[in-house]
Amino acid sequence: MDEYSRFVDWDKMDVTVQSQDAKELTCTEFQELKQLARQGYWAKNHSLRAKVYHKLINNIPCRTVTPDANVYRDIVVKIVGKRNSSSLPLPEFVDNSLVPTYCLNAEGIGAIRKIILCIANQFPDISFCPALPSVIALLLHYSKDEAECFEQVCRILACNDPSKRLIDQTFLAFESSCMTFGDLVNKYCQAAHKLMVAVSEDVLEVYSDWQRWLFGELPMVYIARVFDVFLVEGYKVLYRVALALLKFFHKVRAGQPMESDSIQQDIRAFVRDIAKSVSPERLLEKAFAIRLFSRKEIQLLQMANEKALQQKGITVKQKRPSVTAENFSQPLLKSKFVLKVLSTVLTSEGRMTSRSLLGQNVHLAVHAENFKSEIVSVKEMRDIWSWIPERFALCQPLLLFTTLEHGCSLSRFYSHSEGHEPTLLLIKTTAKEVCGAYLSTDWSERRRGGNKLSFFGTGECFVFRLQPEVERYEWVIIKHPELATTGSEPENHASPAFSTLSSNSVPSDPSDRLSPFLSARHFNLPSKTASMFMAGSSECIIIGGGDGQALYLDADLNHGRTSHCDTFNNQPLCSESFQISVLEVWGFRDTMNG
Repeated sequence: MDEYSRFVDWDKMDVTVQSQDAKELTCTEFQELKQLARQGYWAKNHSLRAKVYHKLINNIPCRTVTPDANVYRDIVVKIVGKRNSSSLPLPEFVDNSLVPTYCLNAEGIGAIRKIILCIANQFPDISFCPALPSVIALLLHYSKDEAECFEQVCRILACNDPSKRLIDQTFLAFESSCMTFGDLVNKYCQAAHKLMVAVSEDVLEVYSDWQRWLFGELPMVYIARVFDVFLVEGYKVLYRVALALLKFFHKVRAGQPMESDSIQQDIRAFVRDIAKSVSPERLLEKAFAIRLFSRKEIQLLQMANEKALQQKGITVKQKRPSVTAENFSQPLLKSKFVLKVLSTVLTSEGRMTSRSLLGQNVHLAVHAENFKSEIVSVKEMRDIWSWIPERFALCQPLLLFTTLEHGCSLSRFYSHSEGHEPTLLLIKTTAKEVCGAYLSTDWSERRRGGNKLSFFGTGECFVFRLQPEVERYEWVIIKHPELATTGSEPENHASPAFSTLSSNSVPSDPSDRLSPFLSARHFNLPSKTASMFMAGSSECIIIGGGDGQALYLDADLNHGRTSHCDTFNNQPLCSESFQISVLEVWGFRDTMNG
């Protein structure tokens, strides 16, 4: 046994990590480290992995005053005293979190709570950190003593590189990461997303479990392999692996009846028992086969989601206020804590009831009692709502313009639509075909081109048809990233352990940092035809361009055309030349601000 075996129960540990000869790791180049981490180079020897973890963590740039092993030795007796560690209450920021024991012995299991309490003492600014127990438990396997583990965890928590994200430590950061994960699922796991929408009452609640899958449910040998790569490549790895888990869940369980009455419980059970169907190597292989957005794009999306939550006042979790039990029928609200901000919605009986804002889902946002469209049904609108970015799924649909009420006038279309961002365009043809577009940007942007017709918008735009069959077409770059090289961040960006802030990181200028997610200027596109999202003049509206137009509408909003276009790589959305029966524009009403 090696010097890092103090807290390990070797009867539970994977035997392969005990038998391999010790090796040295001498490389410091990021690309080589990345390859070795993905290949599991140091996963084959327990002592080597411990030394590599220490090296990677010790190279994380931290705050000047970061608690070390000596601090732990000074405070642990004062904080814990002679109490039995198993009876120690956990701080609220990890309350209700799983405390995995992995392959720890009794001493190691007892040490988890002691270290958590000492971290709570030294990091009073941490308000929500459900991943912390898992990280501590994992690192105890590779630590000589409790104090050393404490120091390693403190360095991860105290990382002060603005371009790096390691562990969420506030509810705002955590909840925005859940929304970001939901956005990524919507784009990269569309079949799984469709299943989640069909069988769950609250899709966001399912996606809010994504960190629990990794830091709680995954068996030791799997989370250790994930952590190997995470320490080299950063937070984006966590999104990759969680997406891969969802893809495997959908593949293995496709067509099978649910094992419980909760898709959330089924996914948790699948992840716990993942060894029955997927090896660690296969999981990582799947994760890195996903052509994910660049690190900068994900940061922009995360910031957009954080901003949406802040605007709605959602920044903390608080203890449940005193309200009646019937107001808390959503599954999310059965836990000890609820969201600080409550919104008021109408129940099907017409009475007022309080619900958690993030408990709102497509069924609540698009409510049968207060939604009426001449083009789509409630079910069809809910299908569309499941496609839109999570930060706008918090809103309810608001009818801005309809040709039946406002007439067939492009100028009135603009006057009713301007000032709203994003908007949803719905079209019903005289042949009863239904199609439309989600448009990310305010129509007032069209004036920037003067009298010249010019394109604007972002890669969040998409077009779709609902009748005769449902099909959605997203920006071509999302499914075919090889068509563009992201100018923001190459995949070989430096690791948290071996780099300083690079010129390719998210800029410090706040105006740049809040640039629209998937703005075309972040990409080195081979031609402008890949970013012709939306355009408008007094003569027409165009959605999608390059070798055709996904939608073209004339000034009278009477006739239109549709064809394949390069921007969305779509098929015609309806008859190639069509007459409009009804056209509607929908906005997104913030239920918190009226």
